[in-house]
Amino acid sequence: MELFDPGNPNRSEAARRLCAALEVWYTAVDFAAAALFVVGSVLFLWERTTTAGTWSSIAGSVCFALEPTLRLVRELRMAEVGDTEDLAQRAP
Repeated sequence: MELFDPGNPNRSEAARRLCAALEVWYTAVDFAAAALFVVGSVLFLWERTTTAGTWSSIAGSVCFALEPTLRLVRELRMAEVGDTEDLAQRAP
């Protein structure tokens, strides 16, 4: 099973469930990143809230950094789930 193969989510029911769950997380992180950047941008409008705007933007950046991490975790977990023959050999 190759990583990032578009057919991977359809290899098994477990892969489909995993893909669906991580897509929800990915969307939530994407939404949080966008919201934090919008809030941070508004906070930059006033000098007294610049520090809060900076921290909001940093948090948004962290969320954007989580997105490729979630994609990689999904692919690695699907590789584990999709290789049932190898998993069967590892079972006691």
